Amino acid sequence: MKRFLIAVLLLICGSTQAGERFPDGTKIGSWFYEAQPIDLTTLGERFVVTEYGVQQDSTLLQTAALQAVIDRAAEQGGVVVIPKGVFLSGSLFFKQGTHLHLEEGAVLKGSDDIADFEIVKTRIEGQTLNYFAALVNADNVAHFTITGKGTIDGNGLRYWRSFWLRRKVNPKCTNMDEMRPRLLYISNSRDVQIEGVTLQNSPFWTSHYYNVNRLRILGVRLFAPAAPVKAPSSDAIDLDVCRDVLVKNCYLSVNDDAIALKGGKGPWADQDPNNGSNERIIIEDCTFGFCHSCLTCGSESIHNRNIILRRIRVDQATRLLWLKMRPDTPQNYEYITVEEIEGNIGSFLYVRPWTQFFDLKGRKDMPLSYGRHITMRNIKVDCKTFFNVKRADDQYQLSDFLFENLEITAEQQECDRSQIDRFKWKNVVLK
Repeated sequence: MKRFLIAVLLLICGSTQAGERFPDGTKIGSWFYEAQPIDLTTLGERFVVTEYGVQQDSTLLQTAALQAVIDRAAEQGGVVVIPKGVFLSGSLFFKQGTHLHLEEGAVLKGSDDIADFEIVKTRIEGQTLNYFAALVNADNVAHFTITGKGTIDGNGLRYWRSFWLRRKVNPKCTNMDEMRPRLLYISNSRDVQIEGVTLQNSPFWTSHYYNVNRLRILGVRLFAPAAPVKAPSSDAIDLDVCRDVLVKNCYLSVNDDAIALKGGKGPWADQDPNNGSNERIIIEDCTFGFCHSCLTCGSESIHNRNIILRRIRVDQATRLLWLKMRPDTPQNYEYITVEEIEGNIGSFLYVRPWTQFFDLKGRKDMPLSYGRHITMRNIKVDCKTFFNVKRADDQYQLSDFLFENLEITAEQQECDRSQIDRFKWKNVVLK
């Protein structure tokens, strides 16, 4: 009887999952329901770094010694283990067959000297160019994992202070003008899982994934402060031309966008083979602390499709959903669903032209962009501004939005529904 009941429950769960669909109606694949904790015993030999000459010394730069352990693990496959203690490093490069595990109390700490980070061909701000590597890098790997209860710490304070001083001298300086590394960068890879670790205090973007297929980020804490020194452009998760992504049971609080969908920028960005779409992204069962936005499309983004943000708790986010409509880049944000949200935010929906560093690069016409098939439903939040949307027909077109089952307590309740074509409301309560 017990086995029969278990079989029935599995059948029920399976049929419920099988019935779930992405916003455009296509079925959500079984991969999204198969997330399991990584079993380290299946990943090969353990290479504990302190057994290979790496010292537990928070003041001693050990990039070369740590990289030597990674290279050794790559020869036969295995897990590079960071034990309890603080280990200072510049840029590290993981290879096919290697994995990273940080034990409880372990801290892999980034150098605060940019000279300790290699200059490599990489992807940054929607471009492929030479720039500084991240603290942890992995390119062209399959089945790569980062696990454990330890921390990767970017040691960003010195970089943040330098950035804000530079802005005082030159208010137009860009993010890349102030040289600083990202914390984690994974590119051109598949079947990647980041699990359980803390990623914090990044000098620049916290984690950046470019051209990654089948990516799971599970139970990860991503943090960068807003005070007393703001951590500029410390995006928690940047998805850049990624497909099939699950972000689940994470905590995200940074001084910029929590999850930003990227993919390219510029007047001909859709013709560049290095650029592309983000598709089939599910963010669920997460908690968002302070951030500029929970989910942002742009500004370096050309196409996002089948995006789900659901079962989320929000506290002090500036925006819930932000569509950055960049007038010098052709953009298409479509089939996005935001549902089952509770908490407090600044703006519920924010759609405005994004003109920072506007440059048509000689193009005579302005590329037209789209935001369409956007659904926001089953949401109960307090906010300052309910509807911060500006129509700009010469730059972008907004259509086919649905607000359903919303209970919104807002200081500014105004909503000009004419800003969006074919804008449907069902059971929307504004207090």
